[in-house]
Amino acid sequence: MQDDSLSYPVMRIPITRYGLPQVAVFPAIVVALMLIALALGLKFKFGPYSIIIIETVLLLVLIWVLAFFRDPSRAIPAGTDILISPADGVVSDVEILEDAPYIGGKAIRIGIFLNVFNVHINRVPCAVRIEKIEYKEGLFKNAIAPESAQVNESNAVTMTRLNEPKDKLVVRQISGAIARRIVCEAKPGDEYASGDQFGMIKFGSRTELYLPFRESAKCQVKVGDKVKAGLTIMVRYQ
Repeated sequence: MQDDSLSYPVMRIPITRYGLPQVAVFPAIVVALMLIALALGLKFKFGPYSIIIIETVLLLVLIWVLAFFRDPSRAIPAGTDILISPADGVVSDVEILEDAPYIGGKAIRIGIFLNVFNVHINRVPCAVRIEKIEYKEGLFKNAIAPESAQVNESNAVTMTRLNEPKDKLVVRQISGAIARRIVCEAKPGDEYASGDQFGMIKFGSRTELYLPFRESAKCQVKVGDKVKAGLTIMVRYQ
């Protein structure tokens, strides 16, 4: 008879569910290519160094694919007076907009550029309720270019803070030259705790955070800063 009072540790696989089916299909393709390359190399008598180089390159591709969909554990900072980063990457711009889209007034916009080596999971910046999702078709320009924010495929997630000040916030997922797939599982009416995951952008992209401008909202990051989703404090309310 099993003793239900005993508890056992649960092994956590650090690969995001948002990576399916790529996380299963891509590695299988790379492994198949490695076997084919090895067979061809032996058949046509490639030099040993040529075979080693080809196999090493394919192995690195396999490691990169698995690493791209990694889902590292994050210790979310406590506090209702902060906004944390919705994405990993580098702060590419911090601007005050007089009439910001989605917010409908003066707002702060913080842009984050993600390269192909960053974790690409998106998280909410604080405890929120989802209000609206606005998907827009577009181009796939390099996400580091400023104009990409206006012309690329994007998905704007409008949300309301559950704590004071109950501001409207927007996290905007923007595709890039390599990214061709925006994933968003959030739906209007859903409530999330601070730092919860709600989606990802697959392969190189940009994420923007919009919040209404107010003197009490102090930006804690500057252009060039490296940030991590669910860890880095972007804004602090005073």
